[in-house]
Amino acid sequence: MTLFLHTIKPSAAAKKKKKKQVGRGGKRGTYSGRGGKGQRARSGGKSGSKRRGMRQLMETTHKLRGFKSKKKKPEIINLADFDGKFKSGDKITNVVLLRKGLVDRTKNGVKILGNGEINIKLEISGCMVSRAAKEKIEKAGGKVN
Repeated sequence: MTLFLHTIKPSAAAKKKKKKQVGRGGKRGTYSGRGGKGQRARSGGKSGSKRRGMRQLMETTHKLRGFKSKKKKPEIINLADFDGKFKSGDKITNVVLLRKGLVDRTKNGVKILGNGEINIKLEISGCMVSRAAKEKIEKAGGKVN
């Protein structure tokens, strides 16, 4: 191919067009959906969140099902779980129950419920105890502090 003025072409890299970078934010033109001028067009401008009604608040909150209480619940253990784990006269606290592996954590406390029977004398302190559990422990000769 002979070299003439009409056959000269620029290289491919030289022909690359600059991308339009005016408004950013996708295919929304130069203002990217914010309109022309004014407070709401600028970055950090008020978004109108101060004057929201109850309906708008309800529409914007997540629609999650159910209810999760913020109240901390204690670890629960039944009297039936004590069977064969303790000897008569043992003192039971949160730490002892944790070491024996009867509860996973003691951060929110431990509550002993009266499900099951108990025949050994136990001294329980530092735990919450239900009324039925307290009666059964005291009937077996134990003590609840």
